[in-house]
Amino acid sequence: MKKGIHWKNSIHVQLAAIFILLLITVVAASVFINSVFLQGYYISNKQKQIEDAYDTMNRLSLNYEISSEEYRSRLDRLANDGNLSVVIADPGMNILCTTERESDKMITRLLWRIISGDIRNEPGSIFDMPKREDDTGSDDAGSGENKIPRMKEKLLTATDNYRISTSTDPAMRSDYIELWGYLDNGNLIFIRTPLESIRESVSISNRFMLYITILIAVIGAVVMWFVSRRITEPILELTDISDRMAHMDFDAKYTSGGKNEIGQLGEHMNEMSLRLEESIAELKSANAELQKDIEKKEQIESMRSEFISNVSHELKTPIALISGYAEGLRDGIASGDEDRDEYLGVIIDESEKMGRLVSSLMELNHIEYGNDPVEMKRFDLTGLISGILASSDIMIKQYGAQVAFDDTEPLYVWSDEMKTETVFTNLLTNAVHYCKGEKKVDITLTDSGDDVRVQIFNTGDPIPEESMERIWDKFYKVDKARTREVGGSGVGLSIVKAVMETLNKPYGVINYDNGVGFWFELERGR
Repeated sequence: MKKGIHWKNSIHVQLAAIFILLLITVVAASVFINSVFLQGYYISNKQKQIEDAYDTMNRLSLNYEISSEEYRSRLDRLANDGNLSVVIADPGMNILCTTERESDKMITRLLWRIISGDIRNEPGSIFDMPKREDDTGSDDAGSGENKIPRMKEKLLTATDNYRISTSTDPAMRSDYIELWGYLDNGNLIFIRTPLESIRESVSISNRFMLYITILIAVIGAVVMWFVSRRITEPILELTDISDRMAHMDFDAKYTSGGKNEIGQLGEHMNEMSLRLEESIAELKSANAELQKDIEKKEQIESMRSEFISNVSHELKTPIALISGYAEGLRDGIASGDEDRDEYLGVIIDESEKMGRLVSSLMELNHIEYGNDPVEMKRFDLTGLISGILASSDIMIKQYGAQVAFDDTEPLYVWSDEMKTETVFTNLLTNAVHYCKGEKKVDITLTDSGDDVRVQIFNTGDPIPEESMERIWDKFYKVDKARTREVGGSGVGLSIVKAVMETLNKPYGVINYDNGVGFWFELERGR
């Protein structure tokens, strides 16, 4: 469950609870309906069965002799199929056909029915069998073998030929549906079928339903829990994605897929994430441009005059050297081939230094005058540094430096990728050129959450305290002899300064006991 959401408010829990409650409600309703209506339904079916049996036997009595084998065979089959007890007697109460061994009791019951029957009783009335003249008010009427138990009854239906009622036999302690009346041929008929203790059946059925309810509820709870979990997992994924997007992390993408509404929502979230990332990149670029424009007008004049002065100063030495050695060649001072090669080598070397200086100054001029627009985007800083180190391998080996960079995991930042490459390349070149002693160059990335600090440390002499601020100025050299030896122009750190100020991000330098560390910071790209 996602942190911050109480379990009671979880869609997962709510869905599972609704499904389980619905399942229990359906089963409980089934138990209730079974308890209230099963007995009436059972009696209704038995009544219909006994009416159909009467119609069949009445029809058979008109087509067959009751004493015939065919009639008895059909009667037995009908009685067996419907679990019926049947007695057919003539008007004199002589048994013509029966399916019961104790037919005398059936005849006695039939006789009592005929004697006590009242056609005026309507279906649905409840009545006691009327007492005979010798009834003493006890539970039994009559005496001796002809003693008949009193039975409470409910009349179900009455026609001209028969009546049907439910009755309870105290002697048998059983419930019955009984039909008594006349066939169309004038014979008497008595049909009885047991209700098989319907109340006990309903009780057993309800207990069984209760057990089934508990079992289904337990199984259903487990199934519904996993089903609801599967339904809510994509929603939880979308919740996590929206949270990461709120914290400017646009790497989060919906991956569960699906063709339903949640799947479509996930696709829209992915598209929105892409559009937001593009819009933020555009806004950051526009913001950087705006900041640059604000400062641009104030810097143009001072930059122009400073640039002319510094260029003149820097070009004076190489031009003088080239001019002097060229005149020496013209005047024949270099008499031998070896001397001429030396003169030509100096001229070529100084020309190349002038070329590098001019290129650096043009790059710096583009940056400071805003002719090189900022293109903010999100990129992997680790990959960028690894690529620069690979392309600078020849230079690193030439100066015998040992470069260490241990970060391998992607680390995303917001910046202008090309300008970031320029900053890092200038600081790396500076570190390789000026490393001494163990000649180690260590590159570290420090993620503070909001920003990433890049530091390039090299072993060597610390920078004098009075030069700490001036090293960023164009053409300033702490060790002029060393700078000329490695071919430096004094513009590299000025380019770093110009780029970082264009990006509006901090930069600096730190002295250590065994060397110097230059650093700059970029905005963390989540």
